[in-house]
Amino acid sequence: MPSYRLTLAYDGTDFAGWQAQRSGARTVQGTLEDALVRLGGGPRVAVAGAGRTDAGVHALGQVASFALAAPWPPAELMRALNALLPEDVRVLEAALAAEGFHARRSARSKLYRYVLDTGPVQVPTRRRLAGHVFWTLDEEPMRAAAALLVGRQDFASLASAGGSTKTTVRTVLRAELRRARAAGEASDAPGAETFVLEVEADGFLRKMARSMAGALIEVGRGRWTLERLLSALAARDRRAWPAPAAARGLTLVRVSYEPPGRA
Repeated sequence: MPSYRLTLAYDGTDFAGWQAQRSGARTVQGTLEDALVRLGGGPRVAVAGAGRTDAGVHALGQVASFALAAPWPPAELMRALNALLPEDVRVLEAALAAEGFHARRSARSKLYRYVLDTGPVQVPTRRRLAGHVFWTLDEEPMRAAAALLVGRQDFASLASAGGSTKTTVRTVLRAELRRARAAGEASDAPGAETFVLEVEADGFLRKMARSMAGALIEVGRGRWTLERLLSALAARDRRAWPAPAAARGLTLVRVSYEPPGRA
């Protein structure tokens, strides 16, 4: 059975996350599997995703892998799936997968981006793709807080219930905050500022990226100090950490893999 690898983009607003659910809720995985059933006319195809994005979280570079009973030229597979999929999810690339490739287990790192608008009013056209807070935030302590998250650490305090991982230790390769200034990236509302947090790690716990953004918001407001943040991280207790930021501001940007021949 030939195996395939897809790169997907989706607007997560109207999805109950990536992972298929017994309740029948609309998910990206379930939607893709439904399209593959219609495409092949056979039994359901099990699709693996690189990241189990939560409800409302978006993707520009989600990766999925699966095997099909019959071969398809990748370009034709991409066109056929995009004809069957709803408008809020699209296949950007399709390719034959190397032997043993698995979208999640083969991944070396994932890059998430959190976009946050601040100020009295959020422009309505940004409400699906950017978080928003009313407060003015101090950029410098937020940058310092992001730097504290880099390295191999136990991130149990940032993990929400419901995850199935065996360990809460992860390696954050980079966590960088910047102020958005480019046209189309920053909010156009009067008195508004937009911050962008990019975090790359070898893996993420459930709501870990959003918990990072939530912590930076509290530090930027002046309600939390860097010392308190370090103490909360060391506590390994979700109750000690600030609440996660809203899902709508988060996007899975890229999943990285070992180059062919080096795995």
